[in-house]
Amino acid sequence: MSYTKFVAPLVKANSGSIRKLRISPARCRSTVASTKTREEKEQQQMDGCTVVEAAPVELISQTKKTAKAPLSKSHIDFENTQEAYKSKGNIELLRSLLVFKLCTFDILVDKNKELMDLSRKLLGQWMFEKLMKMTFYGQFVAGEDHNSIKPLIRKNEAFGVGSVLDYSVEEDLTQEELRLTSGADHREKKYKAHRQFGDRRGGVISARTYFYADEAKCDIQMETFINCIKASGGASNDGFSAIKMTALGRPQFLLQFSEVLVKWRRFFNFLAVFQPLWLSIMNCGVLSFFFFFIFSRLTSRTIDLLDWNSLINDTTKISNLLMVPNLQTGHLEPLLNIFTEEEERQMKRMLQRVDILAKHAVENGVRLMVDAEQTYFQPAISRLTLEMQRKFNREKPVIFNTYQCYLKEAYDNVTLDVELSRREGWYFGAKLVRGAYMYQERARAKEIGYEDPINPDYEATNRMYHKCLEYVLEEIEHSRKANVMVATHNEDTVKFTLDKMNEMGLSPTENKVYFGQLLGMCDQISFPLGQAGFPVYKYVPYGPVNEVIPYLSRRAQENRGFMKGSQRERSLLWKELKRRLLAGQIIYKPVY
Repeated sequence: MSYTKFVAPLVKANSGSIRKLRISPARCRSTVASTKTREEKEQQQMDGCTVVEAAPVELISQTKKTAKAPLSKSHIDFENTQEAYKSKGNIELLRSLLVFKLCTFDILVDKNKELMDLSRKLLGQWMFEKLMKMTFYGQFVAGEDHNSIKPLIRKNEAFGVGSVLDYSVEEDLTQEELRLTSGADHREKKYKAHRQFGDRRGGVISARTYFYADEAKCDIQMETFINCIKASGGASNDGFSAIKMTALGRPQFLLQFSEVLVKWRRFFNFLAVFQPLWLSIMNCGVLSFFFFFIFSRLTSRTIDLLDWNSLINDTTKISNLLMVPNLQTGHLEPLLNIFTEEEERQMKRMLQRVDILAKHAVENGVRLMVDAEQTYFQPAISRLTLEMQRKFNREKPVIFNTYQCYLKEAYDNVTLDVELSRREGWYFGAKLVRGAYMYQERARAKEIGYEDPINPDYEATNRMYHKCLEYVLEEIEHSRKANVMVATHNEDTVKFTLDKMNEMGLSPTENKVYFGQLLGMCDQISFPLGQAGFPVYKYVPYGPVNEVIPYLSRRAQENRGFMKGSQRERSLLWKELKRRLLAGQIIYKPVY
């Protein structure tokens, strides 16, 4: 039997399962959005990239494109303080100056929790809350609940800035993750629990963290996210809301599922690497039969296991997903030997909670951003998010995945998902960030003994960010079915995006490219963009004062590095304050 005759029907029968597992080898892509030369594509195939046949897709390089005249370049002046801070009163400018200055003192930042505890004891709860609302809480948090934040949302919207609502309460550490069993010896190092890193907040300064307590707590957090989605829908016609999957169930499931996906990826890497060998052995009758036996056993049982409707169906056993290929026996083997009925129910409930949130987002006209988390959870989070996109992004972008560009594999992840969306015809939605877990990820990799997943330095991360961003922008130019949130405080990246949009003829009124910054930071970027007509959003955290203390602590730590690295934002604040005083605007009230 010839190799072609044997493999062609097999690939057609199982290409769905291969696609659904999202385990194509690194750098291997069936189509490209960039205009690569024929020689580059041939070299890609020589590098060992296997191209699975799919429905014909028109490549940009093959498309006869009419030349577009660049958009008239609207000049956005990030130095114009009058425009940047016209939504802020003088008291708000003074508060920003005070908070940013305090963030430069190491002792205040390092001991911020102790100092806040001491202040609460000395001042009492009422005075402590007043002090916080006058300083850190007032700078970085919008209010205590979804009703109290509405005035700020309306004010920002009047000045061209939308909102991504983000309930920022964090749970105290439990011992749950420390009690994760490390499993058998065949488990991957990266996906085993480790006592030293049981507290996932360690070294994390720019992302909130949830800890599993019980199923009732997860239900409460789901209701909180639902309220957040409803508030986003009520406050704006094009709102966003953010969720974290670790808030919605046991993190063990994400850990185990990630390991399964990585092992399947390695299996298909194995298939790609040994393809030349198979070309010769497929003509041997015995070896051909042996290969057919192993390959069919390993792939046939994966079909439709990751279909979203199957995942949330009560009759599907989630433990069936946690199977890994054994090339020696030709069998799928369970990652872990024992799954109790309770564990099955808990894994199922996590997926059902996510499905409920997605349906609420659709009903309320809100786009749902699934935040990225640590790399040992991220394969599962990304895979599940992609399955949600396949279901809910058929008519418009509702679900957005988050890509951390400080990861070495970020570009491969972005291109793989874009290509899948192109082949299947759904809307691709992405939020690009640099990343929030660098120090923790590097320490964990070094301690446990696996390859550091982080780019070597900040410049490499910048290059990765721009590379991923340019790829998605090219896809938008080509099909108008991709959407991206450029979530950054880096002014150079914002200018890079604006230049690329101008070159490609992407108008801000198309609402394909969004910009995002945190509330209380980089107003000199957000508001000039909004007033120039670009879709720009502030991440708007909210929650009771006492319960957002961990969030405020992280903002203080993040701003220490941010402010020490650049005095620019403080100098712009001083510049505007002086301008107002010289103009006689001692009492300035924003008009909207």
